[in-house]
Amino acid sequence: MNYRRGNFWESIPPVTKHLLIINVLLWLGTIVLGRTPGIDLTQWLGLHYWQGSDFNPAQLITYMFMHDTSSITHLFFNMFSLWMFGVTLERVLGQKRYLFYYLACGIGAALVQELTWTLTWKSTFVPAFASMNQITPDQVTQLLNTGQLQEYINVFHNSLITVGASGAVFGILLAFGMIFPNMPMYIIPFPFPIKAKWMVLGYGAVELLFGVASIMSNVAHFAHLGGMIFGFFIILYWKRSGVFGGRGNGFY
Repeated sequence: MNYRRGNFWESIPPVTKHLLIINVLLWLGTIVLGRTPGIDLTQWLGLHYWQGSDFNPAQLITYMFMHDTSSITHLFFNMFSLWMFGVTLERVLGQKRYLFYYLACGIGAALVQELTWTLTWKSTFVPAFASMNQITPDQVTQLLNTGQLQEYINVFHNSLITVGASGAVFGILLAFGMIFPNMPMYIIPFPFPIKAKWMVLGYGAVELLFGVASIMSNVAHFAHLGGMIFGFFIILYWKRSGVFGGRGNGFY
């Protein structure tokens, strides 16, 4: 990249720049407004489980602009990746197509996360409730089937919440690997270059492994994969539609 014309900030194309600004402002706003009783942006804008009373369809979009406020790490790595790969992608795709792609991957990640919650919430709720009430998991299952635990289920459903741009960012990463499959990338701590396509496949494999094995269970690994899956089919369609000048320059 050549930054001789203007400064660093001016070199960032508008959509990526505004995405960076919105994410940072909402992160700061969540911290500042969180000091006021009754105001919790994460509760309002974070993605809740669709069967919880706190769920709002708008959260399928708003959640991707929110980040964990316990440290700056979550925000920093997402925004760094967005800048690193998004700047090039915005110039290749154009502003409208790039913004559509980013939001579509984020929404796709949210839908996959909702599906994951739907398939797994009982496996978390049942042993936890059994342990708290000193009963067996089978007894909890029986109570679930009779509808006697609805109040507790509602509380549990509302406790399921996720935030972050990671799903959209993983979609950006996937697009970069498909459009520039052979571009060499340097990843710490490896002292040698790795082609972008192998880096993307590696990230996907790690997320799948971590998700299945429940490693770092506080991270929405399947949502990350969801962003990549939705991104794959969008880029695949665009490639076959001639958006990038024909077929044959990807790894699929």
